[in-house]
Amino acid sequence: MYESNGEKYFIVDSHMHYWNAAPDNWVPGHEQYAKGWIECFHAYQGLGPPETHWSIEHFQKYSEDDLLKDVFEDGHVDKAIFQPTYLKEWYKEGFNTTERNGLLGEKHPGKFITNTRFDPRDGDVGLDQLKRDVERWGAKGLKLYTAEWNNGSRGYKLSDPAAYRFLEAAQNLGIKNVHVHKGPTIWPLDKDAFDVSDIDHCATDFPDLNFIVEHVGLPRIEDFCFMATQEPNVYAGLSVVIGGLMHALPHFFAKVMGELLFWVGEDKMTFGSDYGIWEPKWQIEGFVNWEMPDEPAYADYPKLGVAGKKKILGLNAARLYDIDVPKEFQLLDDNSAAAQDDAQLVDDRSQPVAGA
Repeated sequence: MYESNGEKYFIVDSHMHYWNAAPDNWVPGHEQYAKGWIECFHAYQGLGPPETHWSIEHFQKYSEDDLLKDVFEDGHVDKAIFQPTYLKEWYKEGFNTTERNGLLGEKHPGKFITNTRFDPRDGDVGLDQLKRDVERWGAKGLKLYTAEWNNGSRGYKLSDPAAYRFLEAAQNLGIKNVHVHKGPTIWPLDKDAFDVSDIDHCATDFPDLNFIVEHVGLPRIEDFCFMATQEPNVYAGLSVVIGGLMHALPHFFAKVMGELLFWVGEDKMTFGSDYGIWEPKWQIEGFVNWEMPDEPAYADYPKLGVAGKKKILGLNAARLYDIDVPKEFQLLDDNSAAAQDDAQLVDDRSQPVAGA
């Protein structure tokens, strides 16, 4: 729980990880890719405040105790959602697997939600694994990496027939939230494999699935916004947006937030720290204190108030994942309040007037 200026915020970190990128997990013969990947991630951490930077050794494999302290004790998070990334062509046990995440979640009941993943290039074997993962970990969501390498293939599209087969299977298994990495590339993946156009296609064809586009398609922010505004089931995942831009590029951060607020709206944005790239503490505190610049360049953008920040930092994700939010953190619904007031007036009029 986070409290600032008398306001209480229920925090859901909807995009975080528990990875192992230490050298003893590198696939022999592919060490250059495993090393390059984690070093590229580490370079992104440099966009945060200097006092939050880690050594490369710590970044490669942080501990369970590190995660619990950074996310929950210091980081203000009430509920965290694990998003896996496998990369088994480069990491022997995988980079950040459903099982690694899920086992940690089981040790700490109530703190985590474990999402799983699929890769349509895995065919029937992948469908069987998806079913086992959903049954084993109770997953309500997926994290998909359309640019991941797989047996010579360097990416796929969610509009592919093979991907539709997996989306249908996931929906039948009870999955309702699909997080997709569509944003900055990480070496050696291909930037074009993160294009958002396939989301436009499948969001229309799967209206009962929610597509949370992590990193909002950066650097293609305009493409994402124009697509998301017409698709009611497409959401903006703010991982990278806050961690990568708020401190290092505040003017660009204001532009991106302005575009998102104008086109997508505060009801369709979710906070994700992208831990362990960035710690949640400074992101949450900075975002709560952030205001749209009072400058002509930003005059056309909507302002973001306390209620909107509460939605983005936790209440929107809580709605998507059916997370119980204590009453003290919920927003008062103006329409409900008005209805209650009207009902109270009716009740009052139905009582006999004293002395009548």
